[in-house]
Amino acid sequence: MTLSIKDIQAPIADEMKAFEHKFRQFMKSDVMLLDQIMNYIVRRKGKQLRPMFVFLSAGVCGPITESSYRGASFIELLHTATLVHDDVVDDSNYRRGFFSVNALWKNKIAVLVGDYLLSRGLLLSVEHQEFELLKIVSTAMREISEGELLQIEKARRLDINEEVYYEIIRQKTASLIASCCAVGACSVGSDADTIKRMHAFGEKVGIAFQIKDDLFDYGEDEIGKPLGIDIKEKKMTLPLIYALNKASWLEKRKMINIIRNESHKPDKVLEVIAFVKNSGGLIYAQEVMERYVEEARALLHEFAESAHRTALEHLVQYTIERSK
Repeated sequence: MTLSIKDIQAPIADEMKAFEHKFRQFMKSDVMLLDQIMNYIVRRKGKQLRPMFVFLSAGVCGPITESSYRGASFIELLHTATLVHDDVVDDSNYRRGFFSVNALWKNKIAVLVGDYLLSRGLLLSVEHQEFELLKIVSTAMREISEGELLQIEKARRLDINEEVYYEIIRQKTASLIASCCAVGACSVGSDADTIKRMHAFGEKVGIAFQIKDDLFDYGEDEIGKPLGIDIKEKKMTLPLIYALNKASWLEKRKMINIIRNESHKPDKVLEVIAFVKNSGGLIYAQEVMERYVEEARALLHEFAESAHRTALEHLVQYTIERSK
């Protein structure tokens, strides 16, 4: 039976409760409009997986400190900034079932809010002279930007192979979870080798997390009607890449043509989904995801057994068993 987020949080329940208050304080502004928007953002928070990765990783490596709270807040501030900016770029009106900031306050204000969140995160680190934390998270933010741009470039040409795909998701998704785990280790005074090992653990978890997202596009886990959003956006994900590699030249050319020119047609999207399923693309992606999880688990087991390590292992399992 899959554990709930509340069950997994048990060893860090007090820290997560304290984090909510501290995070709100870090976001506070004397500008009334800005503070109103900050309140709105805080109220629509998600599962808070990133702070959980920070606190559990910190707990695996040593006693949780005030630096752990600042590290978790830093990551959450920068991540929130990227989401606000993403909604502007994508012209999206919704985020997690709520109206996006740009939908309520328009693009100009949303961009400025994203900039504010970014600057607050940077200042939070600089004010406490936590330059190692700053380096870890800033590196992740650079990689996220590079990954997004690499994906856009490749989507135009539809020429992604598995090697390029792994590099995109390593940068775009895995780098943030890796930075959470590295920040957790760093915040409790771990040595460079321990921080590196926690970063490697988080990177493998992040890759598995993204492959799980790829599988959602094909309506797996009985979450309902196949969505095909990635196909519509011309994103080459692992199940599709595998299927195309297995296809004949003629079939491959046909599918590429559909994705390039007809992905706005629902019946054509369903044709691509059927092609991927029949080619074994979903089974292959599932196997790769499970391999990364096993590699992550092996890295985690290099650390001493503890309630935090067990909870972190459960959190990894939750990320690949979630139903969205």
